[in-house]
Amino acid sequence: MEVILAESAGFCFGVKRAVDTVYEQIGKGKQIYTYGPIIHNEEVVKDLEKKGVKVLTCDEELEALTEGTVVIRSHGVSREIGRKIEEKGLECVDATCPFVKRIHKIVEKESRAGRQIIIIGNPGHPEVEGIMGWSETPAVIIESEKEAENFFCPEEKDICLVSQTTFNYNKFQELVEIIQKKGYNVNVVNTICNATEERQAEAKVIASQVDAMIVIGGNHSSNTKKLYEICRKECENTCFIQTLDGLRLDFPDSVIRVGITAGASAPNNIIEEVQNYVRVNF
Repeated sequence: MEVILAESAGFCFGVKRAVDTVYEQIGKGKQIYTYGPIIHNEEVVKDLEKKGVKVLTCDEELEALTEGTVVIRSHGVSREIGRKIEEKGLECVDATCPFVKRIHKIVEKESRAGRQIIIIGNPGHPEVEGIMGWSETPAVIIESEKEAENFFCPEEKDICLVSQTTFNYNKFQELVEIIQKKGYNVNVVNTICNATEERQAEAKVIASQVDAMIVIGGNHSSNTKKLYEICRKECENTCFIQTLDGLRLDFPDSVIRVGITAGASAPNNIIEEVQNYVRVNF
């Protein structure tokens, strides 16, 4: 059996930077907290917890702290959360992905100029919530074609449109086109990370060339779910797993080529473990 591993599989720059930042803080003598799971991968979070790192799951837990170091994850946080950490006198280590930081600055500047902010992304995703928190006025989140079609903005108000960094690139283009057809003055800033675009494009090509596809990543990982959706359209035999334990392959004898890709939250050791298992056992 031939196994094709995507070159773009695994940690992206922003995720690796955030994870490395937390490990670097361990052993410095202070209690380490992360505001939310540092990445959407349970295996990494569990390993950090074993080393004493605690996850803050809500604002109330942050409010209760009196000392320690708070690491802001790659998804970033709202301006208000950053202000709270500073006001409480806690040490703050900002591991926000630079590409997400760029969106914060764009949204802050454009909203101050009076423009309506539209965020193409997933409601409830921590990155999107953080971006919303940098807008001076209420931002609008659009995820679906129906939401784009139903969107209304006063004609005299200009629009600035940005995207969650891990959003599906093709879907982003489709939603932008729907909004632009309404005749608004829209400044479209494609803030989808280049690594995300490359990962999605490569996954699509590989999935179209193989008989079965394996997508590795955290169950709560937005970018991994999008990879799965992309691969599933190209290859019916596509499975989504978090670790090797979740691999249940029952492929017909006709399967001779298997593709493997992984989201930005998948550690290299898990990717290698799955790849080696497939090569040896199928």
